[in-house]
Amino acid sequence: MSPTTKPSAKKTTKRTTKRAPKKHGSTRKPRRVYFVTGYPGFIGKRLVTALAEREASAKIYVLVQEKFEKDAKAYVAPLARKPGAAEVEILVGDIVDMDLGLSGEEYKRLVEEVTDIFHLAAIYYLGVHKEQARRVNVGGTRRMLEVAREMKRLRRFNHMSTAWVCGDREGVILEDELQMGQRHRNAYEETKYEAEVIVRDAMSELPITIYRPSIVVGDSKTGEIDRFDGPYYLGILLVTSPLAVPLPLPGNGNAPLNLVPVDYVVGAMLVVGDDPRGEGQTLHLVDPNPLSGRRIYEMIAELAGKRLPRVTLSFRLTDTLMRIPGLERLIRQQRQAVQYVNHLVIFNNHQALELLDGTGVRCPPISAYLPRLVDYVRQYYRSRPSGEADEVEDPLD
Repeated sequence: MSPTTKPSAKKTTKRTTKRAPKKHGSTRKPRRVYFVTGYPGFIGKRLVTALAEREASAKIYVLVQEKFEKDAKAYVAPLARKPGAAEVEILVGDIVDMDLGLSGEEYKRLVEEVTDIFHLAAIYYLGVHKEQARRVNVGGTRRMLEVAREMKRLRRFNHMSTAWVCGDREGVILEDELQMGQRHRNAYEETKYEAEVIVRDAMSELPITIYRPSIVVGDSKTGEIDRFDGPYYLGILLVTSPLAVPLPLPGNGNAPLNLVPVDYVVGAMLVVGDDPRGEGQTLHLVDPNPLSGRRIYEMIAELAGKRLPRVTLSFRLTDTLMRIPGLERLIRQQRQAVQYVNHLVIFNNHQALELLDGTGVRCPPISAYLPRLVDYVRQYYRSRPSGEADEVEDPLD
């Protein structure tokens, strides 16, 4: 599907399903069986832990690529030892393979048992080549929908998209908008857009909820970050830069920079995934009151004990400098990230707020948890061997 598809304001029709009549004589709730892809990824690890701790009677299958199996076992082991936690089973496979690369017996168990899917697996790297991104983000999503259609007990297909399916659109973006003639700045945005088009088309036959987080950063309570890349790289660079003088802010930085903590994203998915009203919805999981990129940059500089230079670099000049041969190869993802600091866009999240109202799940303001993020980053680099610490990428080093 082309990212320049003609605009459409048509809202998705909610699927209607016939509910089986309740059986009398038993109050025992059917066992919930979850299937999570993208484990042990940034969001997946926290989602599985939260599910396991919330619902002792549940069963959780996690799909893990062979190269991540060792890491997955290390993360699952503490859950297996925790009293009252749900059972977690690792399945080694891949979303792009036939039957997800599983054995016949494993695949049969999935289609017969699973009640809830959380499809998180995707390539998030901003500098990814389009062919690779399309194979995983689009082809993998199409495969997951095929599997979902075979599941006999499925009650919800939770799909992780991104707010950046909006591409280069500016202004206010509504949750029910998708195909609005936008163009995309990188393969990540474009293929996540294409995947969401496929998922929306399947809403008429499957119970689907789509989540669109903005820029997902660390945990608001602990400060933990396990991704030092992407659109928030420039802020982290202020803390870790070996230069005595921090980098100037690219552009004027007046546009909102929408950051959202990972624990809010997980909490919202857990609540909405259980709410019948979430079926057929597309939700922006964003900061409802984002600060400007410049203000966030200033706050990080203050916390890091540095002073921002008064001079600013135009976005065009910054982009040109980052395209210098040799340098571009090293900082391709950071060049992509600069674009997000100067993108004038506001994500309306009315539907998300309505579903989360009264649940206790809310996005905290960036000022409340930024000190924890900065402290975590500083401690992380201090704890690294000196040889590794010198490898912090800095375009002016």
